[in-house]
Amino acid sequence: MSDPVVELVKSLAQYAKDPLTFVYFAFPWGQAGTSIERMKGPQPWQVKILMDIRDGLKTPDQVIQEAVASGHGIGKSALVSWLILWAISTHEDTRGVVTANTETQLRTKTWAELSKWFGIFRARILFKYTATSIYSMDPKHEKTWRIDAIPWSKENTEAFAGLHNQGKRILLIFDEASAIDNRIWEVAEGAMTDKETEIIWCAFGNPTRNNGRFYDCFHRDRNFWHTMQVDSRTVEITNKDLIAKWAQQYGEDSDFFRVRVRGVFPNSSSLQLISTDLVEAARGKKIRKESISFAPVIIGVDNSWTGSDPAAIWLRQGLWSQRLAKIPKVSNDNIMGAMVAKFEDEYHADAVNIDQGYGTGLYSWGLAHGRNWNLIPFGARAPKEGFLNMRAYMADQVRQWLRDGGCLPDDQTICDDLTMAYQISPSDTGVLKLRSKKELEDEGIPSPNDGDALMLTFAIPVVKKGMRRQRMQANTEYKLF
Repeated sequence: MSDPVVELVKSLAQYAKDPLTFVYFAFPWGQAGTSIERMKGPQPWQVKILMDIRDGLKTPDQVIQEAVASGHGIGKSALVSWLILWAISTHEDTRGVVTANTETQLRTKTWAELSKWFGIFRARILFKYTATSIYSMDPKHEKTWRIDAIPWSKENTEAFAGLHNQGKRILLIFDEASAIDNRIWEVAEGAMTDKETEIIWCAFGNPTRNNGRFYDCFHRDRNFWHTMQVDSRTVEITNKDLIAKWAQQYGEDSDFFRVRVRGVFPNSSSLQLISTDLVEAARGKKIRKESISFAPVIIGVDNSWTGSDPAAIWLRQGLWSQRLAKIPKVSNDNIMGAMVAKFEDEYHADAVNIDQGYGTGLYSWGLAHGRNWNLIPFGARAPKEGFLNMRAYMADQVRQWLRDGGCLPDDQTICDDLTMAYQISPSDTGVLKLRSKKELEDEGIPSPNDGDALMLTFAIPVVKKGMRRQRMQANTEYKLF
């Protein structure tokens, strides 16, 4: 009587050079009661990648390098999972590393998807799956036959430098590769030098940046990579209603749509919510007083308390905006409160909106002095659907305002804040989500105090308090044509 485990190993060995046929063999496609009961097999773009790897394995000592830039929801993580399971189960002592743009992406998206496919994998009895690795159940091969999920760090590149496996197989996968530091790419290349070794290096992701090594795969280094750009609209499993909403909200030529749907690299230097073109068109733009006299006057206050960030106070009336003050951190609410109150009275402001982050004391000062100011929590629920929070909503309101003809002072700081500090982050639900300030600070992008103060003027609807406030005082410094 044959040993079922031995028969399983023999079956897997047949697919050592054919990842496409392996995928059809390894999972119960269309089987009732499974998570893939409504799926017949890979999507056409996935088939092409699997076939390209299969064809590349026919040439000894060829490093197979695949780069896929894609829109959202095309089944990228599923393909990554199949490649991991194929690589480890069809070649003895395979070694591999999988990394992603962030540890959260790696843990909650990439590796979590592997858990789903491992659960229905026909050969799962041969391997052990954990939160950070998959490896052989044979104790003798536990350290030599494994693939690990490793967050990258530019200060610690040893995991990528030591990925050698002479005479066997190496799998290296970069997920959301646009944001992986160039140094990790450079160190990883050192593992591509083993002779008589099957080496497969795959880089996947939304093309969020028009620079860096992922971008180079499609441009400078295109002769060394097999590249593919996948438009979400061409893939059967994508959410077409969501794509249509994005097209209407952002426009098909916007960087958001280019990156998240078309799989095309952005025109801007990064995935900006607010484009450089919009900001430059508004910079130093003049406007007549009478064209804004009907609009309410709103003051936004981004307070400071600790750290080195200054406080910023901005005014907006219709399409006009200006900075009223920018001062070093203020820990005395009496000083800051008196300044805000002075501006409120001087410009007959119809609303004063304060960032709740460091503004609760300032808000309390206002209440104690008869001021009806508004405290705005950036993390609160947005007043309309399609936004993760108030921060995303207000930033998008600024973008719309600029598109409608908003005017900015001729000032580099506010321009930098608007173009650099409000970057779109991937969201599975389709809502607009911005990268956190912590992420931006880690990349050397300063806190957008001016940008946040301007954003606060869009937090809530405001109506002018009365006819007596329809004109600004004669000493306002608005520029005229």
